[in-house]
Amino acid sequence: MSDRGSTKPATDVSEIPESHRDLLNAKVGTLATVGPDGRPQLSEVWFIATEGGAVKISLNSKRQKVKNLLRNASVSFLILDLENPYRYLELRWDAELQRDVDYSLAEQVGAKYDTDLRNMDDQGDTRYAVTIPARHVNAVDVSG
Repeated sequence: MSDRGSTKPATDVSEIPESHRDLLNAKVGTLATVGPDGRPQLSEVWFIATEGGAVKISLNSKRQKVKNLLRNASVSFLILDLENPYRYLELRWDAELQRDVDYSLAEQVGAKYDTDLRNMDDQGDTRYAVTIPARHVNAVDVSG
């Protein structure tokens, strides 16, 4: 956990501190995966958070992010406080992937954003439920 004004982020925290839990309600987060060339690939994504602080994302299997995750599950997920960009929450760990054949996670994510994710998929597309556990958490506020 971090102190307000601290320049050193918290590391090896296994839960999200109360000071940053509000960020789990943000509209978007930045998902970083490892591309086929070993370089980071970043994407803004919709997400939901669990009570335990894990982040869940519904991804179409045709996306590069899914291909990256199937090859290397290492991820970083960043939620920036858009009102105070000196404050953010980062989760780093290995993502857990499962096929979302019944669209159960897609429906939960769609409910948050008032949309049906099926409308974003082509016929025959599949979805993955991606879970990023809150195992390595950086809760940072360097706004002074």
